[in-house]
Amino acid sequence: MTDQAFSLWVYLSQTPLLWLVVTLGAYVIADRISLAFKRHPLCNPVLISVVTVALVLWGTGTSYPVYFEGAKFVHFLLGPATVALAIPLYENRRIVLRSIVPMMVALVVGSVTAIVSASPSLSSSAFPIPSSSRWRRNPSPLRWAWASRKPWAAIRRSPPS
Repeated sequence: MTDQAFSLWVYLSQTPLLWLVVTLGAYVIADRISLAFKRHPLCNPVLISVVTVALVLWGTGTSYPVYFEGAKFVHFLLGPATVALAIPLYENRRIVLRSIVPMMVALVVGSVTAIVSASPSLSSSAFPIPSSSRWRRNPSPLRWAWASRKPWAAIRRSPPS
């Protein structure tokens, strides 16, 4: 490592700018990975950079408040970037209006899924975990649902006489 690079590292590691550089560097690397895979949806640069930054934070033992102290500039710029998305939306409003029904269906389904999965009372009543040890050996949600509802119990016949 050259003296200039080392002095830059010493300076960045003692200031919150380190986490801004880590965040932007992770995105640049993730964008190149996405480009190498021809922008495949599974190589989303935002997803890759979030995972990379999370792994760096976990690996270095850095708390989120310390990270956010350096990355708050990026957080500040997200507001204007979100507002800037309104321009292409307005320019393509005809396409958006033609797709309004599928978008609304996706929005409702996604919202209901998020609410049900986030609410402990709703999700635990949908698939309660039986306490029987035989169900713990193969704890699939389908078996939990069948075990809790017992649809065959309502049509039990009395034993033959």
